[in-house]
Amino acid sequence: MKHIKLYILTLFAAAIIISGCKKDFLDRAPLSQITTDNFYKSSSDLRLVTAALYAQPWSDWNNFPLLGIGDILSGNMLQPYNADLAQLTSFAVTSNNGQIGTSWRCFYKIVAHCNTNIKAINTKAADSIPLKNKNGALGELKFLRATAYFHLAQLWGAVPIIEDNDKLIKEPLLPRHRLADVYRFIVNDLRFAATALPTRDQAGRVTTWSAQGMLAKVYLTKAGLGGSRSQSDLDSAAFYAKNVINTSGLTLLPSYYNLFRTQFNDNSESLFAFQWAPGVGYGNGNAIQTQFAPSGSVVPPGGGWGGAIGPTFDLDSLYTPQDSIRRKATFMLTGDHYPELNAAGGGYTATSCSVKKHIVGTAVDNNAPTMDIWSSTEHNTVLRLADVYLVYVEALLGTNSSTSDAEALRVFNMIRKRAGVDPVTTITAETLRNERRIELAFEGQYWFDLVRLSYYNPQGAITLLSNQISKNTRVQFTYDPATGKKTRNTSGIVITPPTIATFTLPIPATEITADPKLLDPPVAYY
Repeated sequence: MKHIKLYILTLFAAAIIISGCKKDFLDRAPLSQITTDNFYKSSSDLRLVTAALYAQPWSDWNNFPLLGIGDILSGNMLQPYNADLAQLTSFAVTSNNGQIGTSWRCFYKIVAHCNTNIKAINTKAADSIPLKNKNGALGELKFLRATAYFHLAQLWGAVPIIEDNDKLIKEPLLPRHRLADVYRFIVNDLRFAATALPTRDQAGRVTTWSAQGMLAKVYLTKAGLGGSRSQSDLDSAAFYAKNVINTSGLTLLPSYYNLFRTQFNDNSESLFAFQWAPGVGYGNGNAIQTQFAPSGSVVPPGGGWGGAIGPTFDLDSLYTPQDSIRRKATFMLTGDHYPELNAAGGGYTATSCSVKKHIVGTAVDNNAPTMDIWSSTEHNTVLRLADVYLVYVEALLGTNSSTSDAEALRVFNMIRKRAGVDPVTTITAETLRNERRIELAFEGQYWFDLVRLSYYNPQGAITLLSNQISKNTRVQFTYDPATGKKTRNTSGIVITPPTIATFTLPIPATEITADPKLLDPPVAYY
């Protein structure tokens, strides 16, 4: 795993890169001549080192794979011309796929950053730093490490668990560890974080509610390991989700549409979001809208490469006419007008069915003069309160096919009320899955929902994907605003029938070459 070793010494480069973030988040002294021996001497040092991990280290995942894997692979979106992404559409993903390799290295880079700092805080932090502040920093780092491992577990299954990157110098060849042990490791990190993190912090920093919300989601996913859902894990998911919902004091943002506008970054619904800064250069910022925006007129000069990318007919078919708020905030239909995009030019009227979520406009639209094509100011959310609401409902539904539980209905209908759609009196597994798909579309979540389903109902997960093929809905479409008619496109992509193997990505070929032990059966970690 040679790539992992390369990240051990990159901590301070990351800290320098994100120094353009909002001032209250990253007030700091100059970083010249800093080493691990003269750093970690004050609480402010610890705050700086954890702040460095909220943005740049995630950029390789954020800028293409997040939506490529989360929404293209799952059938929410289609991108026909990029060879790596076409593999995701066709279920023909190889170990040489560039997006797969980029994602694997990105997550292990984050793990390496966290490991380096956890070790340094435990061995080098000054005794004068209050224990509460040390534990708070460790809580942030373990939350971030757990989040990276949660992604790794859901995408690749059994993966190597690394706690000390220095050991890789002596022992570079690592085995994969059993998936159950990976989830145990994630839970341990998040339980520590839930205890160590404060109930409130600066906007953008994770809190105990972030950790408890992520714990709820991890327990919900973990519950299906072994082929049937563990009631104790479902109960744990419900416990943590309920605690966030009823105790945190956090609330849903009243406007779904505003969730994805930069003026509402780090709002009351955001439990964990990437803290992107403008003007930080290629590879260091949020480039989602450059990749996915349908027109250069709605982004900084040079961007807007997403004209051929759009929603699938399969996703669109889930929206009722009443569900127009979420639909318009998520994707454009031909003729839709967006006054906030290129506002100085009179707004933008869509000329095709295209991506809207994450498309936040020009530097002028966002009052961010240094914003460029590589650095949108959107702090896109990884975990938000609405997700935790729906995790709670799924945990209460459990192994039942439907529920009319009053608490489940109360929480479920809060999501629907915000969206402007009618409440329901019964929740089925299908209506819940569709509600999650609509609510979280183009946020990289639907693939993980399908992976969770595949753990305990593999045929059900396979059928959902197979239906997209047999019903010819895994395609884009055109829309005529004059008649309201939608016409499916012909993609020309030959789609391989999915199997249970589809839900585990191949380990990148470069990693196998560097560490052949990755091909061996997983071993126990504990």
